[in-house]
Amino acid sequence: MAEILSQEEIDTLLTALSTGQIKPEEAHTIALVSAHKKYDFRRPNKFSKDQLRTLHVLHENFARILSGFLSGFLRTNITITVSSVEQFTFDDFSRSLPMPTLITVFTLKPLKGIAVMETNPHFLLPVIDLMFGGPGDMPKKIRELTDIEVSVAKKLNVKLLENLSFAWSDVFAVTPEIEAVETNPRFQQVISPSEVVAVIAFTTVVGTGARGLINLCLPHVVLEPVLAQLSSYYHVRPAGFQEGTAEQELVYWVNQVPVDLAVLVGETEVTVREFLNLQVRDILPLNRGINQDMEVYVGGLLRYKAQAGLVGRHLGVQITSLADGGEQIG
Repeated sequence: MAEILSQEEIDTLLTALSTGQIKPEEAHTIALVSAHKKYDFRRPNKFSKDQLRTLHVLHENFARILSGFLSGFLRTNITITVSSVEQFTFDDFSRSLPMPTLITVFTLKPLKGIAVMETNPHFLLPVIDLMFGGPGDMPKKIRELTDIEVSVAKKLNVKLLENLSFAWSDVFAVTPEIEAVETNPRFQQVISPSEVVAVIAFTTVVGTGARGLINLCLPHVVLEPVLAQLSSYYHVRPAGFQEGTAEQELVYWVNQVPVDLAVLVGETEVTVREFLNLQVRDILPLNRGINQDMEVYVGGLLRYKAQAGLVGRHLGVQITSLADGGEQIG
């Protein structure tokens, strides 16, 4: 692909031509030589600038989702932002990690391969302190995580990765699953040292001042099958998405979060003996008439009244009215 000379290079060539320092037929050769760039074939760049920009946009949404989730979960103000998206070899990435830290190895099914998330102590220790009822302060000295803290952090990281699947849902449906957790990054050689990885770095602020980092390491071999979708996502935003205020974007992403929906057909009481004697095709009388509305619970709260019916070959309900009260399901 032809390179475009800078204005300074063009001026230098014109000056050399006008003074007779070079001949006109030599100008083209000099322009080609000046356009050459150094390239390290031992560490090739496998992600284009557009693809890195797409990952930045995608994980900005992840950072917003994560900020809202953690702020509600821990009942304190937590801010997470994307600070950089770059490509390195896995060896360079692993060497840059502090010790101690927490390395979470996970998969993104159905994509093949292993990815890594690093949550450093400046983020984890205040969060774990909050989870145990503390004020969320950063200890004066960085220390190794205890076995109990590692177990708690692993459960927290399950939640973080669940939110990653929400952020990716408009591009490609993935299901993160944790494979291993390690506190020493030197012991985790699950990815080839020469493998090129995209590293998304997040800065975190817990409470009033505890600042930390989360690093998401996605190898090229894992992302290769979806790079085309990532490029199209950058140029064509998800259906129904409109650029606007932060409030409009927040509403859009909140609307993508799945909620539990349950329909209470009816209730009855049986003795333990009757329960043990139940057989296939037995009929249980319920405390609800055939013409009475059933109750629809959304996220455990009574929201609607409905009537039973069929949707094709499937059972379904038709909402008939709003329910009063918002009673918690038992």
